[in-house]
Amino acid sequence: MAGRGDPPEGTPEGLPGGGEDEYRSVVFDESFVRAARLQEFSAQERMGDHARAVRSRPAWGPRTGSRQALLLVLLIALAFGTAIYMGVRQPYRPSSSRPAEPLRSTVIPLAPKGPVPGGEPAELYARSPAAHFRTGAAGITLPGATRTENFSESQVMTALTIAKDYLVESSLDPDVLSGAVSRPVRVLLDPDQLEQFDRSFDAPAEDGRHAATGWLVRFDPTKAALAEPEVRVKGTLRYHDAGPDSLEVISDHTFAYALRPAGADATAPTGDRRADDASLFTVRRELHFRFDRDDLRTHRAELLFSYLQAGPMACSAHAAGSLQPLLAGQRATSDGPAGTDPYETGRAAAPLCGALAPSVQPSP
Repeated sequence: MAGRGDPPEGTPEGLPGGGEDEYRSVVFDESFVRAARLQEFSAQERMGDHARAVRSRPAWGPRTGSRQALLLVLLIALAFGTAIYMGVRQPYRPSSSRPAEPLRSTVIPLAPKGPVPGGEPAELYARSPAAHFRTGAAGITLPGATRTENFSESQVMTALTIAKDYLVESSLDPDVLSGAVSRPVRVLLDPDQLEQFDRSFDAPAEDGRHAATGWLVRFDPTKAALAEPEVRVKGTLRYHDAGPDSLEVISDHTFAYALRPAGADATAPTGDRRADDASLFTVRRELHFRFDRDDLRTHRAELLFSYLQAGPMACSAHAAGSLQPLLAGQRATSDGPAGTDPYETGRAAAPLCGALAPSVQPSP
């Protein structure tokens, strides 16, 4: 190995004593000179005006430069090949989300033919079709999820789970049912529907677009309250592809609520609250949800359609803002729904009403 001051190709031959003389440190052979980064101009070159004494030589020789160029070409080819491979394995999907459609809702009161039966909640449930319903969220069961043409099994399960969460918050939460809050339902909606949701609560209307009871179940707190926090539930969930980028879930559930008059003391002995007997109120909800991939990722839903039947309730009740139950011992008024004037211009919305089947009420 060459020592300090040795030329790049070793000690030149022919020097006495192996080159160990007093000029060893200043003797350079041709290879050392070629390797120098600085080269002195000739005397003739230095005679020009403003001429420099030395000039820089290129750091790479021709062979080194060709190697660097080859390496650069290989790196570019490798990056290009990687981009093609990743594009084939994970093709880019442009955002398929589109603005959510406004909710269309229908609320139909069901009027009883006679007085509403009353009694203790447990007895009323036992003597009604809800006797074998499950309690609370346990009654909202998820079907087996299988992949569809456009969505994986896990995506289908995510959509079903979001739909169940919406049903639990909008139909079973005691604070939502009492009208105290609506945020637990609002946070599950697509942002495109929030303006319509807020307007439905600020100015509810029976126009098929802005009924608060289209979004959730809530009772007029000045008339009724839950006599028992547990709600009986039974129903189904099903799903299908609605296009290459949309999955729809349809829920159809019946909810049975035990209600008492607002302000009644539910803890008083039975003999002291004969007028405060509980009664059953039944709600059937059919909801149509739509999910795109952004909805599945952010755990939210687009509610497209809401169909609600509820009773016992008078046909003349205004149910857009909240449900107006008939309680134990009460009867439906005989006036029926308000008349519809076909000559009146503006919003055309004929009132809807149905008759509550006697078999729905608790048996004597």
